[in-house]
Amino acid sequence: MLSNSIKKLVQYGIQTGLTPECERVYTTNLLLDLYHEDEYEDTDCDLSGIVLEDVLRNLLDEACSRGIIEDSIVYRDLFDTKLMNCLLPRPAQIQKKFWELYETSPVAATDYYYKFSQDSDYIRRYRVAKDMKWTVDTQYGTLDITINLSKPEKDPKAIAAARNAKASSYPKCLLCMENEGYAGRTNHPARENHRVIPVTINDSGWGFQYSPYVYYNEHCIVLNGEHVPMKIEKNTFRKLFDFVKLFPHYFLGSNADLPIVGGSILSHDHFQGGNYTFAMAKAPVISTFEVKGFEDVKAGIVKWPLSVIRLQGNNENRIIDLADHILKAWRGYTDEKAFIYAETEGQPHNTITPIARMHNGLYELDLTLRNNITTEEHPLGVYHPHANLHHIKKENIGLIEVMGLAVLPARLKDEMERLKTFILEKKDLRSDEILTKHADWAESFLPGYPEITPENIDHILQQEIGKVFCQVLEDAGVYKCNESGLKAFHKFIGIL
Repeated sequence: MLSNSIKKLVQYGIQTGLTPECERVYTTNLLLDLYHEDEYEDTDCDLSGIVLEDVLRNLLDEACSRGIIEDSIVYRDLFDTKLMNCLLPRPAQIQKKFWELYETSPVAATDYYYKFSQDSDYIRRYRVAKDMKWTVDTQYGTLDITINLSKPEKDPKAIAAARNAKASSYPKCLLCMENEGYAGRTNHPARENHRVIPVTINDSGWGFQYSPYVYYNEHCIVLNGEHVPMKIEKNTFRKLFDFVKLFPHYFLGSNADLPIVGGSILSHDHFQGGNYTFAMAKAPVISTFEVKGFEDVKAGIVKWPLSVIRLQGNNENRIIDLADHILKAWRGYTDEKAFIYAETEGQPHNTITPIARMHNGLYELDLTLRNNITTEEHPLGVYHPHANLHHIKKENIGLIEVMGLAVLPARLKDEMERLKTFILEKKDLRSDEILTKHADWAESFLPGYPEITPENIDHILQQEIGKVFCQVLEDAGVYKCNESGLKAFHKFIGIL
């Protein structure tokens, strides 16, 4: 019954603090209007233990039965965002509350905003909970592995509708400020339940928000108020530290600014951060060095599969100046013996993935050296997951992976279930169209396990996937973490 579902949703809003009690009637009427309904019956119903996912499902089923929306995941997502927006305060109210709490502490402010972003269903808790997560211990520390299941797959009808949809340049991209409150369309997600916190970094206007697909605790995005492309430069390091000074319990990092080694969105300047300590941040420095003129900044090589320089000190300006010096040196650096080329045929290859944080009261900046050169043998990139690993991970190694968290494709969930069956039943993997790509890999590790049972096979597959991810990161390292690699790394450091 529509009235009962609306009553429960409004009660959810009041219980979570999204909706004040004094707006109960107003909110009820907003929701009725979405259903073109003139009548409301305030009947008794159980208002204890309200589960948002269940209430929304009932409301969406009702919208489908009334012909208000088509019964497809895309249209349902557009409509339930509209439903949730009826419960929410205006952006100015959220901003006011955030900065009031900030005066108490930055942690209080982000705690409030993170909970709000979940309660509002902008972060869909029930979808994020579906993500598969585990860890694997390696020589570099404990890596995080996730199989991302929180992004819903579009159905054929919605794909066709998106293809036929009128081209639009508004919002310019998924990271533009214009997304706040946008109703969405078949080829652009709804953001009516989205609220952005404005922040000033490097004397310019930026937005602070959370990722709707939180891959780790308080996974946030900091986006330029203007639609300008990603660029790694001196000001990048300043922006990172400006944010970290505002929120010292958060790290903030940037994807690189070149294809292959960059992230999925290079058209809009943005960073990612959060309240989480990755394996990379815990990794020790294995070799220290000094740069002339910057003796006051601690510098060292990090024990990590990718090639990382860590800078540390109590003056962020000095770290920024040194980071800029290293960036410029790396941009122009060629070492043919180590297969490092600054450019080929006019195409630049060298750039940096930087991550800033506070550590024991000091400013800390990790600079990950990246190179996107391709060859006939490695057409997707020499310092990219190699072809023999594509059955697990083919996508670019961006900031999140660099720090030690694998974001693996959803297809792996079903493929691993199928693989389990074949292994336990001792079937030929190469006889199966889906599993044949995993055959070489499985045949390489299975002899190492004398006893494989239904009880231990999940753990075995998880650990072996983790080992593949570790190899993926090693492939992405411009200098390998071995004697010859470190020797070549020190050669670069010698020119600084």
